[in-house]
Amino acid sequence: MTEVSSLTGRLLVAAPALADPNFDRAVVLLLDHDEEGSLGVVLNRPTPVGVGDILASWAGLAGEPDVVFQGGPVSLDSALGVAVIPGDEGPLGWRRVHGAIGLVDLEAPPELLAAALGSLRIFAGYAGWGPGQLDRELRDGAWYVVESEPGDVSSPSPEGLWRAVLRRQRSELAMIATYPDDPSLN
Repeated sequence: MTEVSSLTGRLLVAAPALADPNFDRAVVLLLDHDEEGSLGVVLNRPTPVGVGDILASWAGLAGEPDVVFQGGPVSLDSALGVAVIPGDEGPLGWRRVHGAIGLVDLEAPPELLAAALGSLRIFAGYAGWGPGQLDRELRDGAWYVVESEPGDVSSPSPEGLWRAVLRRQRSELAMIATYPDDPSLN
């Protein structure tokens, strides 16, 4: 797959009609998208579990809210770290995904990254799609694809991220942000 067709680093914003409860009003950061499939994390699903409860050594570096986020329905017992690191060079223990956004090796000593981190989020699990699966969902209108911004990863109000991402679009997508939570009450 060519770089032009890769959606790595972009956001998937769930269409209001997406019926899967795992992705209701979800904003997914795609960490990998190629012919073998796609992998991402849901940015707007904070859990009540503190980062210190599962990864004590990383707790002091996690942004607010300093809780674990449910990254998706796959492998909920695994953790992924996503961090924003400004500048051209990232430290050991960090792999650039797109722009200033990258993956953190949670097995690395936190001290290696502490000075460079702009923000850090810890995700339990991830969202995954097999070969061609996401492309079919996109053709079916389940997702809107938009550009990500580094602040999306560290939004202090993750519950409002779905509306905020849609609202900033310079197209008819901005109107979707006003879609009611429950259209039957409209």
